[in-house]
Amino acid sequence: MRGWETGVPRQNEPLERCCALTREVRPVSQLIRFVAGPDGRVVADLRRRLPGRGVWVTATRDCVAEAQKRKVFARGFKDAAVRVEGDLAAEVDALLERAALNAVSLARKAGEVVSGFAKVEAALRGGDPVIGLIQASDGGDDGTGKLAAIARARFADAGGCRIVRTFESTQLDLALGRSNVIHAALLAGRAAKNALDRIADLERFRAGFNEASHGGVSDAVIQD
Repeated sequence: MRGWETGVPRQNEPLERCCALTREVRPVSQLIRFVAGPDGRVVADLRRRLPGRGVWVTATRDCVAEAQKRKVFARGFKDAAVRVEGDLAAEVDALLERAALNAVSLARKAGEVVSGFAKVEAALRGGDPVIGLIQASDGGDDGTGKLAAIARARFADAGGCRIVRTFESTQLDLALGRSNVIHAALLAGRAAKNALDRIADLERFRAGFNEASHGGVSDAVIQD
């Protein structure tokens, strides 16, 4: 499912679209655009660059799964021949996870990441421009708790520090090009900010929006 990674940027893209499942109008940043490939297979166009008709679905795992279940894509593309293979929500999750880890790797190459307990602690205590703390989900409680406490204390007056525990240490190893990564700090910069944005996309997809109501589900479909 690599088609979403290529293509020509879409010109004059509207800032909002209607979710084909819920019929709610949302910013495009809160939606995922799907297109039908030449073979009729539905693929996620995460960068919103691929040509052709698009069907937009709220960017949560539950909504994508429900859209597949309710055959939203066949109606949206007005083509009964389009097909969704396998677990579409799981495939989108994997794409978002890969995009987030790739962004962390690019931040490291840009010099906007420090890793290792001692370096991260020094960055937090020394006043470095830390914008996020990444800690492996399988890391020990002692080290992660200590660094989290330092980060919270330092940024208490600024609304807190973004703490990420989304990835396992083996995933961080690959992203940061070293072994046994448990702790990393993102330093202010364009690449680090992009990494936090991509991580937020992944976390939102998995957890959903913190809203009292998403509105009713409709069989109607809105597309490009």
